[in-house]
Amino acid sequence: MKKNRFLRALAAAIAGLMTAACTSYAAGGAHTGGMAARQAGERSVSPAGIALAWIPAGSFTMGSPDTEIGRWPLEESPRRQVTVSSGFWMGVHPVTQEQWQAVMGGNPSIFAGGRRPVENISWYDALVFANRLSIMEGLSPAYSIGGSTNPDDWGDVPYWSFSGMWDAVVLVPGSTGWRLPTEAQWEFAARAGTNTAFSNGAEDWQDAASIDAIGWFDFNSGGMTQEVGAKQSNPWGLYDIHGNVWEWVWDWLGSYPDYAQTDPTGAASGHWRVLRGGGWASWAQAARSAFRFSEVPFTRDEFIGLRVIRP
Repeated sequence: MKKNRFLRALAAAIAGLMTAACTSYAAGGAHTGGMAARQAGERSVSPAGIALAWIPAGSFTMGSPDTEIGRWPLEESPRRQVTVSSGFWMGVHPVTQEQWQAVMGGNPSIFAGGRRPVENISWYDALVFANRLSIMEGLSPAYSIGGSTNPDDWGDVPYWSFSGMWDAVVLVPGSTGWRLPTEAQWEFAARAGTNTAFSNGAEDWQDAASIDAIGWFDFNSGGMTQEVGAKQSNPWGLYDIHGNVWEWVWDWLGSYPDYAQTDPTGAASGHWRVLRGGGWASWAQAARSAFRFSEVPFTRDEFIGLRVIRP
């Protein structure tokens, strides 16, 4: 009898641990307490089918060294240590057209194809997508505009004009929902522990042979986007982090400070939102891990997509 009671108790404990493991994604965050810490690149899939990789907390040197071929000194300097204090889930791929369609009910892309990255979207569009995806998956939305996290309350997405209301968007403290990475989170994830120009160890953007395997650029894309995941991933399992489409990030464009930072979120205001990663029509120079580009937040074109994260 004692043995049977012990076995029943053991079975219940195991079932409890399995339930906790299955619900850990929905609860958000890393394993804590007695459970093992998540490993860099650990995989998961969201309820909406978005493949994810775990990006651990850590520190890195942000920006490019003076010796990096093709660097833009004014944009990529000064280098400084940046700490990302919390781990997060990041989309293994840029958001695809089929994923966008499922959430938004339409597809704005110029180069149609379900597994191609969605493009022709503005930074403002990205906010709507993030909150709608969060609501669809039962998460607390990350963005608040005009005091509401429901995109239905925000009005029409600004088209070819700035919007003071939309530009005043705030990140809701403690929210569990989807969002754009900060510029620091993006570069930290793209580098995946590397210090070279590209995450596969390549240093010269002009050496096509050394970077052909990791991304789509002007010399190998055929003049259009390509299906996600067809090239090699970076060391943390992220595909298309170099090339294919530019990816919106959270930050307003601003100069880098000359001191170490923890969880920087960019300039307090501005006119230009940062883009990262390069694209199918770009020289590979623009796909280096440190490269920074920017556009006004209402810009839509066939070069620009997004990749999302969540706690």
